[in-house]
Amino acid sequence: MPDLSTTYLGLNLTSPLMPSASPLAKSIDNIKRLEDGGAPAVVLHSLFEEQINYESQELDFYLTHGAHSFAEAITYLPEPDVFRLTPDQYLDHIRKAKEAVKIPIIGSLNGVSSGGWIKYARLIEEAGADALELNMYFVPTDPDISGGQIEDMFAELVSDVKRTVSLPIAVKLSPFFTSIPHMAKRLAHAGADALVLFNRFYQPDFDLETLDVITRPELSTLQTPQALRLPLTWIAILYGRVRLDLALTSGVHCAEDALKAMMAGANVAMMASELILNGIDRLPVIRADMIRWMEEHEYASVAQMRGSMSQQAVAFPAAFERAHYMRAIMNLPQ
Repeated sequence: MPDLSTTYLGLNLTSPLMPSASPLAKSIDNIKRLEDGGAPAVVLHSLFEEQINYESQELDFYLTHGAHSFAEAITYLPEPDVFRLTPDQYLDHIRKAKEAVKIPIIGSLNGVSSGGWIKYARLIEEAGADALELNMYFVPTDPDISGGQIEDMFAELVSDVKRTVSLPIAVKLSPFFTSIPHMAKRLAHAGADALVLFNRFYQPDFDLETLDVITRPELSTLQTPQALRLPLTWIAILYGRVRLDLALTSGVHCAEDALKAMMAGANVAMMASELILNGIDRLPVIRADMIRWMEEHEYASVAQMRGSMSQQAVAFPAAFERAHYMRAIMNLPQ
């Protein structure tokens, strides 16, 4: 049987199919079901900076300058008075999860400034988490905040957290940087151990009858294959160029998607939408489909295929750059 084992954040995992941060992880029973279904580790839903600040009654500077958080591509963060999980409850949830399952539990913090992050990163470590994901989502609506300032803020936050804890740190980014490879290099230098690509961009809608700004869940589906292509492209470009583990998230719904992630160079393929839409029982099915495909194509292990379709490995590296864009445009119907 092909070997599906991989490593991520220093953890030895039995499979690259990892449930990403989502509401599924709010239930200990669900975490147990994920373990029974073959999940090698679980990323918990995020503890938001707004929750930490609300508890201490100290709103962060950046919250007054148009920052908006994003709840794992499921729904917009509720107002403080309807927070469902306090920071202390989140820490208790980590402890209960560690007692309930044997697989690694990865905590998640969502925000953009140090504030209470430093304190709660340490508390998450003390609660028993095996690693920490920094879910960094920032919408710069203030025209006086430059791209360089945002990059500095991200790098400084990673450095601050890394000095505080000994946990391995993954950084979950949005794709909106002028140079993603340079940002990845800066984060690696700041102490990040992995990148999670990508956080999906929160896009509000308008209700023309009520004239309200509203939110709609935007889960990826098998009918939206383009959701996979953006992280797939950048992981293929980054593989071998930065000393970071790489996690692909967004658009993984079947074995083919996970296999593509491995060939691009990802250590793990993270899933949320598929499990939310079609159930946790999809996890062992996708795992079995991966094994079947690898047997049919004579792959002995995930390690054998990892990075085999990265930019450094393919015969035509320019396929990831402008030459491929020009070819695509030239082939459009006249």
